Amino acid sequence: MAATASNKRVILKRYVTGLLSEDDMEVVTTEVPPLAVVPAGSEAVVVKNLYVSCDPYMRNRMTRHEVPSYVSDFIPGEVLANFGVMRVISSGHPDFKAGDLVWGITGWEEYTVINNPESLFRINHPKLPLSYYTGMPGLTAYAGFFEVSKPKKGEYVFISAASGAVGQIVGQLAKIIGCYVVGSAGSDEKVSLLKTKFGFNDAFNYKKEPDLEAALRRYFPEGIDIYFENVGGETLDAVLPNMRLGGRIAACGMISQYNLERPEGVKNLFYIVTKRLRMEGFLVFDFYDRYYQFEDEMARYLKEGKVAYVEDVVEGLDAAPAALIKLFTGRNVGKQLVAIARE
Repeated sequence: MAATASNKRVILKRYVTGLLSEDDMEVVTTEVPPLAVVPAGSEAVVVKNLYVSCDPYMRNRMTRHEVPSYVSDFIPGEVLANFGVMRVISSGHPDFKAGDLVWGITGWEEYTVINNPESLFRINHPKLPLSYYTGMPGLTAYAGFFEVSKPKKGEYVFISAASGAVGQIVGQLAKIIGCYVVGSAGSDEKVSLLKTKFGFNDAFNYKKEPDLEAALRRYFPEGIDIYFENVGGETLDAVLPNMRLGGRIAACGMISQYNLERPEGVKNLFYIVTKRLRMEGFLVFDFYDRYYQFEDEMARYLKEGKVAYVEDVVEGLDAAPAALIKLFTGRNVGKQLVAIARE
């Protein structure tokens, strides 16, 4: 084997303020040591990255925070990292061997040395598309809906950014247990997808609604029991007056706010008091202990055709910066990911 190998990777060029641009990132090729052998005494694993995920929270990591955020900032000049699907090339860890398929946090690069492989999960249903294991939208949807929202059959559920990686799964899980589900999205194409492929009861293009609060009254004349929050800002403000007494809001993300230097205010918060609402934020990392239960259940739904999943896949790391930006312009349809190597 050659003394070194090349490794294409995506790095952060500078800390970002305002709108994210492709120029804030750079695709470079570096040399790495031989990949076949882990250093003696190390429990690290070397992986070949097959797919990596594009997720909105990566934007938060590109800003320098004076007060530490919930996840560490990326460092300019260093490789970006996120969830991915990998094949183990070499391992010093007793739980993993060469050839294993795993998923977890990895670099936006061709090869990564993972020093804490206990954070990886083995893929137990390799006959499903490997790309389905890219990232955590399924577990995020599952935990956020069942553990945070605490749904009951027959309840009224609203999901913003409903055609995205998380929203599409939440809506289908809600339908499976007998809820009434409406989603919002940013194009007629996505609205059609929600109603036809994902089986939502109804959906609307929020860009065509001059009065979002009035639109929600139209779609939910009896009010909303559960709001699965992915957008924030004006959408959250419009939802609050339309919540039913004792409603729940599961705050998964607020993508409308990530590129703003000053976040928007929310005016209707007093409805939390008068309607006795519970609004709870959550992170998927809090629910890793539910993962294998979720994996088995979701694999069954997929095989039975009860859940459909739509992906937006770009090929190669050169396309990764533009793919990430698509999340913030609404150009992606479904889960956004990058195929680095197909096997």
